[in-house]
Amino acid sequence: MLRLAGARLLDDRDRGAVRAVLDADPVATCMVGARVELAGLDPWRLGGEMWAFGSRLDGLCFSGANLVPLHGTKQALRSFADRARRNGRGCSSIVGRAELVLPLWQDLSGHWSRPREVRADQPLMVLAGSPSTAPDPHVRPVRLEELDRYLPAAVAMFTEEVGVDPRVGDGGVGYRARVAELVQAGRAFARFEGDEVVFKAEIGALSRQVGQIQGVWVHPDRRGHGLGTIGTAAVTERLAAMGRVSSLYVNGFNTVARRAYARIGFRQVGSFATVLF
Repeated sequence: MLRLAGARLLDDRDRGAVRAVLDADPVATCMVGARVELAGLDPWRLGGEMWAFGSRLDGLCFSGANLVPLHGTKQALRSFADRARRNGRGCSSIVGRAELVLPLWQDLSGHWSRPREVRADQPLMVLAGSPSTAPDPHVRPVRLEELDRYLPAAVAMFTEEVGVDPRVGDGGVGYRARVAELVQAGRAFARFEGDEVVFKAEIGALSRQVGQIQGVWVHPDRRGHGLGTIGTAAVTERLAAMGRVSSLYVNGFNTVARRAYARIGFRQVGSFATVLF
């Protein structure tokens, strides 16, 4: 273990202790927990560093493409903020439970660049078991040979949701590769009508216990007809068949989506927050 500014940089010797912390909060930590299950704690394989505070893991934080506080006291969050200040911002967002993200951002806000947006209220929702709404039988996993037909919908969703075009910088090479990975893993779902995607969603993270749904999108011409509800229900049905709990988080101001998820059977179990750069 290496020590810096009160935080410890963890390695694979700490894997069991980290897994115990993540397993205690499997829904909120799914996006990082899934990575740890596959890659362990080696930074190169994990795609980032796992930081801890205190000899008994009083705090835990993942630092990679996103900065994700996973667990921690106020003192732990201050130590993570100190290390993040020393390293400089390398992430595109800070995301996680609101009670962890917002204090961490408060400690960082005077030192990092101004964010594009702070989304302080994002209900974290869970569905254990089958959906209450009948799923759309036309929603199915996207095949790899359909990637070029699927990608425009993925780009449109990302641009609407995040506020930036994911193709900026490298012409879309990196984003295409990430979407292709999800398609190849059988975790991208769509309803095609002819050559056009009218509904899409993905299982962005898949741990032993939880599948986190992301990127839910309906073609603008088809909104208001219930495709988002029955399409998302189809993805939750797939996760239930895999023995996983379905989870997602949604912007608090998106009342239409929140009502749709409630009809499917999702219930709120916490709140996320996201700081977007």
